[in-house]
Amino acid sequence: MEKKHVFTGSPWEPLVGYCRAIRVGNRIEVAGTTAVKDGEVVGVGDPYAQAKFALQTIEKALRELGADMSHVVRTRMFVTDISKWEEIGRAHGEFFHDIQPVATMVEVKALIDPLLLVEIEAEAVVER
Repeated sequence: MEKKHVFTGSPWEPLVGYCRAIRVGNRIEVAGTTAVKDGEVVGVGDPYAQAKFALQTIEKALRELGADMSHVVRTRMFVTDISKWEEIGRAHGEFFHDIQPVATMVEVKALIDPLLLVEIEAEAVVER
């Protein structure tokens, strides 16, 4: 089966051996996505800004694979402070209010950089 990859140029992609997103058939999987641009954390201290940036990155990856946010069927949000769920949820709602994928939000001890507050994954299904 053919695989189509999306890379964002992150220094971690070749080091760890992964891609931002992959399409196999009609399924697209988007890796855990954070608010990092050019090696710097975006929205330091602001969970809403970080969630919004991550979702914009996910949206861009989906477009490169012939999909958009309306194709998303599941998201997973990993947050370092669950008390900030409303701010992260507000960003999620701005992208998915009418789409309503299934969603999970869990608190984790830490992300790869202590300045990161949220990491988001997505799964999408598109027509063949």
